[in-house]
Amino acid sequence: MSRSEAFAKTGRTAVQQNIQGTLEFLQKYPPFNQMDHAHLSFLVENCQLRFYSEGEKIVTPEDGPVEFFYIVKQGTIYGERRQEQNSGQETTFEITTGECFPIAALIGERATRTSHIAAADTFCLLLDKASFVKLFSKSSAFRDFSVRGISSLLDQANQQVQNRAAETLGSQFSMETTLAELSIREPITCRGDIPLHKAVQLMHEQQIGSLVITDEALRPQGIFTLRDLRRVIANASADLRQPINELMTLNPFYLPPQSSAFDAALAMTERHIAHVCVVQDNRLVGVVSERDLFSLQRVDLVHLARAVRHAASVDNLVLLRDEIRSMVERMIAHGASPEQVTRLITLLNDHMVSRVIELCMEQHGDPGVEFTWLVFGSEARKEQTLYTDQDNGILFEANSQEEANAIRQKLLPLAREINLVLDDCGFSLCKSNVMAGNAELCLSRQEWLGRFSKIVRGATPENLMYSTICFDMRAIWGPTEGCQAVRLDLLSMIHGNNMFQRMMAQSAVQNKPPLGGLFRSFALDKKGLEKDTLDLKVKGLAPFVDGIRVLALSHGVETSNTLERIRQLVSKGVIERLDGDAYAEAYHFIQLIRMQQHQQQSHNDLAYSNRIYPDELNHLDRRILRESFRQAQRLQASLTFRYQL
Repeated sequence: MSRSEAFAKTGRTAVQQNIQGTLEFLQKYPPFNQMDHAHLSFLVENCQLRFYSEGEKIVTPEDGPVEFFYIVKQGTIYGERRQEQNSGQETTFEITTGECFPIAALIGERATRTSHIAAADTFCLLLDKASFVKLFSKSSAFRDFSVRGISSLLDQANQQVQNRAAETLGSQFSMETTLAELSIREPITCRGDIPLHKAVQLMHEQQIGSLVITDEALRPQGIFTLRDLRRVIANASADLRQPINELMTLNPFYLPPQSSAFDAALAMTERHIAHVCVVQDNRLVGVVSERDLFSLQRVDLVHLARAVRHAASVDNLVLLRDEIRSMVERMIAHGASPEQVTRLITLLNDHMVSRVIELCMEQHGDPGVEFTWLVFGSEARKEQTLYTDQDNGILFEANSQEEANAIRQKLLPLAREINLVLDDCGFSLCKSNVMAGNAELCLSRQEWLGRFSKIVRGATPENLMYSTICFDMRAIWGPTEGCQAVRLDLLSMIHGNNMFQRMMAQSAVQNKPPLGGLFRSFALDKKGLEKDTLDLKVKGLAPFVDGIRVLALSHGVETSNTLERIRQLVSKGVIERLDGDAYAEAYHFIQLIRMQQHQQQSHNDLAYSNRIYPDELNHLDRRILRESFRQAQRLQASLTFRYQL
């Protein structure tokens, strides 16, 4: 009997003597906790236990095609992956109890690309290749994990969060329900030449709140709603014989049938409408109303948005912040993703900021100057959570420096008042004074262009820090053309400036993800009140936001949203699709943990904080969080290689 055969026999005996204990061990960890008992028993019956001493190589690229599937039972393993392009070390990462490897190599029948080495005395369960193949074919849960990896675990984590949020809300409804499922009733339509009184009679007979006006091919031409009817009746000269096409709202908003309930809800909230047409191949196939949507979802987004936009006072806006917090909880319980929730929070915040501006102008007087309210950072990227501070500015038009100075003096008192009122409404004052009340951020269009040009030409540390905030910008009140023109000019400045791109990349890789050494999962703060914590925003999300921003600005991507930037960079071929999916999932999960943290803090009446104690997370969340930070490492390593840092 060879030495390897002797090891295998001893290892199988060790497992057979403790089958129940091994089963109980595996049932604690994904994906094994999702597997049928029979399939898990098959795994245990066919595996062996093997010991590896500290520093011993377990499997390496030099070993050839992988022969075993490994599960860490006790101890720690570290993996070293080398950068193929320059043979330099790319990253070192950790594999701990309950985790497994190297699945991709087994499925691909190839050697692993990672060296796996025992970081401490370690025991692993080994399943031979033939048994792995049989288990792969038998168990759908194991197969899903093997093929999708961290994505399948993310599904579990999302479901856990959704279930926790739904515990006090009763039944769960999916925000992903398609409009095809919602708009089951045949749409009621009419031609544009029928008189108003007949159109109203049709609405009354059919008990509907809207009537879509179409041509012979059922292409929507307009929509007439009860709100339109009130407007017409309020006009003393209204003629009930007037053709409906003279009174309808032209070009009604529409979505395709495959769009989700969330898409419709967001459109209603953004556009202040109560009906969305469902159109396929230019033909009207349905209408979804506010009543249809929210009787299903029990999430009255449109009502809340209208309450914010028409709030009579700042006190009312302050009270509505609690409604927004409740809305977020319901959204999560109804299956909304972090991207959907942050978009919704940002949209409601946009409405609130706009209303604050209007209320301040009503109280303190119109300055008599047209201006645009700009937002920067997370609000510009539509990535806000409940915990947010102010990053804003003002853009206006001026024909000369003298005129710009005069306009600025008119706008600054109002801007400072707006900043203070926003603070009352829960938008904390920016500690770095990145606010419209700061004269350096209340600028004409030409001054903004000059400021950005100076940053791009002279990439000092201060300028680079400024760029991480202000290069993500969006107009939320006032004319939008000036902001759009500045953004396009900024992209043009950066596109051909390789030196500035490299400086941005250098800055983006300075903020390292919080992964510790070989014997620690996370690098935690070691002193003071923040001991044993890490900052999810600064150390988790920022490496993705900053890294993806560099690539987006360098390749002319106009959008500011991080996940949309990833999608466009993939479509442009700048990022490989698999890498883009991995970055997006990692960013998504860190945002999910952050939102969950804020939710718990809100329930317990605690101040919002982005800091977490990783040891308080469950095993699944810790595992995915660690993998998410590894993806941030990979993004930074790719920037280092791409820009030769």
